[in-house]
Amino acid sequence: MAKVAFTAGRVSGFKCPPDKAQAFLWDVTTRGLGLRATPAGKPSYVFQSEFQGKTIRLVIGAPDAWRIPQAQEKARHLQRMIDQGTDPRTLKRDALAAAAEQAKAAAERIEAEKVAALTVGDAWAVYLTERRPKWGARHFQDHIDKAAPGGVPSTRRGYEKHLTQPGPLAALMPLPLRDLDAPTIEAWAAKEAKTRPTSARLAWRLLKVFLRWCEDQSQYAGLLPAKNPAKTQKSREALGKAAVKKDVLQRGQLAAWFEAVRQIQNPVIAAALQIMLLTGARPGEVLGLRWDDVNTRWKGISIRDKVEGTREIPATPYVLHLLAGLPRRNEWVFSSPTSADGRLTVVNNPHTRACQIAGLDDLTPHGLRRSFKSLTEWLEIPAGVVAQIMGHKPSATAEKHYTVRPLELLALHHEKIEAWILEQAGVQFIPRAEPGRLALAT
Repeated sequence: MAKVAFTAGRVSGFKCPPDKAQAFLWDVTTRGLGLRATPAGKPSYVFQSEFQGKTIRLVIGAPDAWRIPQAQEKARHLQRMIDQGTDPRTLKRDALAAAAEQAKAAAERIEAEKVAALTVGDAWAVYLTERRPKWGARHFQDHIDKAAPGGVPSTRRGYEKHLTQPGPLAALMPLPLRDLDAPTIEAWAAKEAKTRPTSARLAWRLLKVFLRWCEDQSQYAGLLPAKNPAKTQKSREALGKAAVKKDVLQRGQLAAWFEAVRQIQNPVIAAALQIMLLTGARPGEVLGLRWDDVNTRWKGISIRDKVEGTREIPATPYVLHLLAGLPRRNEWVFSSPTSADGRLTVVNNPHTRACQIAGLDDLTPHGLRRSFKSLTEWLEIPAGVVAQIMGHKPSATAEKHYTVRPLELLALHHEKIEAWILEQAGVQFIPRAEPGRLALAT
């Protein structure tokens, strides 16, 4: 092999002839040091020698990265290893493996640091995205509201110039997830219980389920204590127990309530509230009705039930009358032209104002559901019938496994309930003889 003294000019000017696969230029001053070039690639320094009777060749690096003295020193170092009985290829493999292990450890350390810096809000956002398909709209909105940072203009009527307050969980969202321990949650519970215990209790229940979900996620489990930090006696005692809700319409209050509600200027809201009372359905179930859920031919309404999925209840005469007077703007029965999703989602404020006019205090839309159940006690209606209309789980073996009530049978009882409530309220209503045509009696 021809050898030359490596100079900058000779190295930079070395090319591989186009008719050859590769070409070599060897250094006369350093044993084993060469320059290899191919027609398509850039030249690189190589070291070639013999180890245990076999020729070995190692790549040192490109001339752009290695100056000639550096390449010569590297070649001499590799030759000394061979002279000492060490295979430089093994050493290189070991160095590469060590470098790979270091890179892997560095990547794992960076990932661990990212996970350690993960905030409650980061995990909360992932949780909501994953679980939203399995939740109802109201339940999902509760999670949004309880963690909302606040500070945006209020959408409540008459409060447009006010900014919203942070939700109970907002103070926990910026915390690193690993710092969400029992003492932190207990201090949070004690503070929130002083100003908004009811809202804080709901937020606490949502937080407990969220942390249980985190325990099942490999990327979060190592950041949390072995025991759910929200499930402590101190947190539970600080928030207290919810008082038994007794907001309910008495028989003697029906006339005042109906009069005030029927005077609400928005007929959609007025109809929704009356249907909540007359069906005993949950407010969210009523407001979530679509026109496809109403079967005027067979006098049935399909309710999206949080217990059974769906349940069929009778469409009683006065309820059908109310539905017949509603505008069909879109798919929603209780539509709203100003709502983002085209429907009513809450009716609390109009109902509160109507109750104030009627002289009724603290009656909530959900209290109308309790009112339906309570008012049926005045009639000889089987408890199983009322439970089936309201969507309560059967409470006895006979109800659960042996009693099957068709819609027609439910309607006999439900129409009796509706007629009695209207009678007590002083609402004169006579269904017309023609099917589907109903009117208030004059």
